[in-house]
Amino acid sequence: MGTIDGLPPLREVIRAHDLQAKRQLGQNFLLDLNLTSKIARMAGDLSGADVLEVGPGPGGLTRGLLAEGARRVLAVEKDARCLPALAEIAEAHPGRLQVIHGDALEVDALAHLTPPIKVVANLPYNVGTELLIRWLTPEVWPPYWQSLTLMFQKEVAERIVAKPRGDHYGRLALLAQWRCDAKIVMILPPEAFTPAPKVHSAVVHLTRLDGPRYPADAKVLNRITTMAFNQRRKMLRSSLKGLGPEVEAMLESVGIPPTARAEEISLELFCALARRVAEA
Repeated sequence: MGTIDGLPPLREVIRAHDLQAKRQLGQNFLLDLNLTSKIARMAGDLSGADVLEVGPGPGGLTRGLLAEGARRVLAVEKDARCLPALAEIAEAHPGRLQVIHGDALEVDALAHLTPPIKVVANLPYNVGTELLIRWLTPEVWPPYWQSLTLMFQKEVAERIVAKPRGDHYGRLALLAQWRCDAKIVMILPPEAFTPAPKVHSAVVHLTRLDGPRYPADAKVLNRITTMAFNQRRKMLRSSLKGLGPEVEAMLESVGIPPTARAEEISLELFCALARRVAEA
């Protein structure tokens, strides 16, 4: 397993700093620097961009991002044990890596970044979905980031890109696809990681759109889809009855059969219903 930047291979780094992955932190380290560089390339041209990385661990992906030409990397790491290894990377790349010791759910990353900004991360399993939802639901759109290139458990990745009538289709797919182009760009087997997780992982690349794919009020759309998918096995006339006594008429007015279920309805139709509810 080679090196890409003159620094030691990651297995040596982990040994030197006694960095055993902690399950309670959702850690699974990716040690192949060829793979981390490949993930970095999935984010596109990094040469003119600042990059936010969450959960760098011993710095495999960090090194890939720097090797692929990122203008600057902001790495947010909760585990203090990883800081000395990351400091060595920062020393090898003067002025290009800033490490913040903290919780990514609490750090104001934008205060440390200059646009254009891309987010690239092998997200800790225990906070990955929550971070994604936060990035997809800022108060103002478009957000500060241009793209998200993120690793998840494969099942979560499939939920992000799912289409109607599929097993994985739900609110996460609607949230991602309403204002982004989303695609799975890489699948990794458990043995690529240390320790090996029990499931495959996948990298999803999301490119923001300048505006929503279909017009709708974000709060109304969120309310409707939450109601619909919280009772996804029920007919919509039942799961959406909280919208009022005219719910069946509203559904029919936008071309949705009242007997349909949430998993059958496209993003376009959910947006049409959100507009109709807002009018009412």
